[in-house]
Amino acid sequence: MRKVVREVSLSLLFTLAGVGCALAGDPTGVWLREGGKATVRILPCGGALCGTVASVRDPDSQAKVGQRVFYGMTPSGDDKWFGRAFNPDDGKTYSGAMTLSGDHLTTAGCVLGGLICKSVGWSRMR
Repeated sequence: MRKVVREVSLSLLFTLAGVGCALAGDPTGVWLREGGKATVRILPCGGALCGTVASVRDPDSQAKVGQRVFYGMTPSGDDKWFGRAFNPDDGKTYSGAMTLSGDHLTTAGCVLGGLICKSVGWSRMR
């Protein structure tokens, strides 16, 4: 378990650090979750960014469409945003992070001050 936590933490750290030199990008738009099971729409809201479930592949998960899953995401350096992430599967809210690299977005939900994080990759929809 410690090895997994360490690998996830290091992966997130390197992902966040690796984009520090890039010019700030724009994460607004529609994003397809890796595996294709959902899309999320990220838009400005109240001076920050918010993300709402736009579609889901599973017919039994249609109630999740329209749920806000990222909110209060404010810039924290080039191509990085921090705020809150809601997991509709467990109903819990976590510290959240978004990192943009071209047409790839990585989101993460973290607990214990960022010690344990779970990240998900997204591809920009055209």
